[in-house]
Amino acid sequence: MTQPTIDAFTFVGQSLLGSGQTPAELLAKMDAAHVERAIICPLKPPGYHLGPANDLVAEAVSREPRLTGLARVDPNQQEQAIRELERASSDLGLKGLFLHPWEETFRINGPRVDPLLTRCAELELPVLIASGYPWVSEAAQVGDLARRFPGVTLIMTHGGQINISGLGQADALGALRRHANVCMETSGVYRQDFLEDVATQIGPERVLFGSNSPFMDMRLEVARARWANLAEDSKAQILGGNAQRIFKLDSSAPRS
Repeated sequence: MTQPTIDAFTFVGQSLLGSGQTPAELLAKMDAAHVERAIICPLKPPGYHLGPANDLVAEAVSREPRLTGLARVDPNQQEQAIRELERASSDLGLKGLFLHPWEETFRINGPRVDPLLTRCAELELPVLIASGYPWVSEAAQVGDLARRFPGVTLIMTHGGQINISGLGQADALGALRRHANVCMETSGVYRQDFLEDVATQIGPERVLFGSNSPFMDMRLEVARARWANLAEDSKAQILGGNAQRIFKLDSSAPRS
């Protein structure tokens, strides 16, 4: 059996900021891009409360075995955020934590994140981080969090940067080199040389294909990974093997 292609970064729901997609719309995009499975995250909902957004993700997962869900919480809610993480993991069966420092307004290496990471370490949950946002989730800040929580796998979206250049790129490479528990997701990384350098110099096991759907075009984002000048076994890890391992996905789940 060939390794399925797994999109490690998508959203479902309706965003406070206006964007959104239903699970059915996501599945149609997956079919068009020949993507078998996807990791889905909640969008920040118009009502601001993330609990119902986590419920929506869990409902989508229960209906469609091609989807795997992550919980989203706001560290500013402190004890309430920890309770929601525990509920999402134990009651809803979600497979990890998604944090968006820009939209929830907190520093990824700030003190309110630490209790959540402590609980993720105990629950053995990976953490997907919306990364590259100025002041709140730059790669060096993710690296600082990784240093303090070496037992938690952290995945930086967008290659750990926004503009794919200069010191942001250097910081992303530095965080990956210094911290074995840091991985990167590929959405928006238009520089093939950066993807290839990370895979060859640091290791293909540290890179996960993701599309950031609906904000980016899944067909283009998966093509970036498929076009990479890498060995086929390395591309297989990036396109799905790493997500399957990190999120502990059942390899026997149905495909499209």
